[in-house]
Amino acid sequence: MMLSVGEEEEEEREQKIRPPWLKPLLETTFFLHCKIHGDSSKTSECNMYCLDCMSGALCSYCVAHHRHHHVIQIRRSSYHDVIRVSEIQKVLDITGVQTYIINSARVVFLNERPQPRPGKGVMKTCQTCDRTLLDTYSFCSLGCKLTGTKLNRDIKASQQRKQQQRNAIDSNKTPSFLQHDNNAVKVHYNMSPPTPPPTIVNHTTTNKRRKGIPRRAPLGS
Repeated sequence: MMLSVGEEEEEEREQKIRPPWLKPLLETTFFLHCKIHGDSSKTSECNMYCLDCMSGALCSYCVAHHRHHHVIQIRRSSYHDVIRVSEIQKVLDITGVQTYIINSARVVFLNERPQPRPGKGVMKTCQTCDRTLLDTYSFCSLGCKLTGTKLNRDIKASQQRKQQQRNAIDSNKTPSFLQHDNNAVKVHYNMSPPTPPPTIVNHTTTNKRRKGIPRRAPLGS
């Protein structure tokens, strides 16, 4: 099935926002020792991920088998997984996700970090987990954006379906006096006032004069 130019652009935009590897990446546990190369050295710690294979966390030895694939490196900050902006923005739209400077590199967090409640006077929070944000951002992590955009799309789709249902119902609400069968006689309404009937003139009555009372001339003195 051939897609139109608009549909192709929409699909490309969707792939940029929600690529198939994003959810598996966010669900992966990193920084565990590799089950295959666990006895090698500390370099067997799994902190890499192949976007092509989506086969879980990889260590530096595993990466040798993904030489021609797109592999990204995950880092840690305060026991939370992060990835450098310069690396992830090549394959993912991170618009709206707050960035942080860690070890002189700008990074984004992979998943949400629980926060009991926003501090007093906080004006901007994550749309998904309510974590405090700077004014220019909407999400605190890639995971929160994935959840938030999916929720927004579901809400929008639901509103569109409801609007279509209302439109269908309204189109079926035709007044009863306008509903006719195919063989029924159509009724036309003339909004002009009716022409009054012609007036009959009785010429006999009109031409007949009524005699007046005779007046006599006065007598002379």
